[in-house]
Amino acid sequence: MELSPSPQNIRQILSEATPLIDVRAPIEFSQGAMPAAYNIPLMNDNERTAVGICYKQQGSQKAVELGHQLVDGEIRAERLASWREACAHFPGGYICCARGGMRSHIVQKWLHEVGVDYPLIVGGYKALRQTVIESTKELVQRPMILIGGCTGSGKTTMVRALSDGIDLEGIAHHRGSSFGSTLQAQPSQATFENYLAVEMLKKEQQHTRWVLEDEGRAIGSNGLPDSLRTQMAQALLVVVEDPFERRLERLKEEYFDRMTHDFLTVYGEEQGWQRYSEYLHHGLSAIRRRLGSQRATELAELLNIALATQKTSGSTDAHFTWLCPLLNEYYDPMYNYQLNQKQNRIAYRGNYEDVMQWLMNK
Repeated sequence: MELSPSPQNIRQILSEATPLIDVRAPIEFSQGAMPAAYNIPLMNDNERTAVGICYKQQGSQKAVELGHQLVDGEIRAERLASWREACAHFPGGYICCARGGMRSHIVQKWLHEVGVDYPLIVGGYKALRQTVIESTKELVQRPMILIGGCTGSGKTTMVRALSDGIDLEGIAHHRGSSFGSTLQAQPSQATFENYLAVEMLKKEQQHTRWVLEDEGRAIGSNGLPDSLRTQMAQALLVVVEDPFERRLERLKEEYFDRMTHDFLTVYGEEQGWQRYSEYLHHGLSAIRRRLGSQRATELAELLNIALATQKTSGSTDAHFTWLCPLLNEYYDPMYNYQLNQKQNRIAYRGNYEDVMQWLMNK
């Protein structure tokens, strides 16, 4: 029995974080997924590959038959139990496959046979993705203000504190510099774009503008959508100008204290320390060419001394010996050069508290 499609508003489904039981194979899910999606596949990657080969060689009917052979007996029973559990846990959700075709209909039919009627996304992930692309192009047309400032100015903290802020670095799981990687892997490009669009959709009714951090073309491996970059290139800019010492304290807490804690918590003492050390050295080596070979080597030696000091004393203060020259000789001049190209767009300058107050009153 094929159930008739339920009426659906995909934009509303996304904005309300409606649960999606995504029955695509894990590899498809990793290439692009929605924030409220849970991957409970009809076929695993190997099964999907086998069915795909069969389809090319022997046609649709044989591929369908093979699929039913591969997902049968105990395997079918286990997967059906997982879908039933998910349906019970998310009573207001939808089933989703690639295009709303055979896979989601099969899952829907099998659920119906055991007394569970559950709707599916007409058009599947493709329809969700199209809505994401269209929504992004529309929503980025709203007025936006960018927060600028040298490294350590608290820009990301400010964005997160504002209800109309869109935390691009949080969505990308990256802090946007050579030292920006976190312990969370970055999402695929499509997933990054999906999460970004859904974040704006969630806030579109309450806000008429966006506040974002002033970013480059990409945050780590995630590129900003072209429509967003175009608007950001014209947006007003506010600049946080905090004292150097205050910036150092922020950087110490975020890049040394917190990252040490995170690495040791996740990987344990020995491996965690090794990975923390590699993380810092990788960040420095990423800009070696721009620093010059000799200067990069000098800073790497200071980094090693700071790591040894931290390991014996527990204090991260020794990292200032290489961080301060890195800021003064590389990051600050680079940012100030970039800022000079945007002088005509600067609407306000001030310390962290002043800029926050200006944004809240604007």
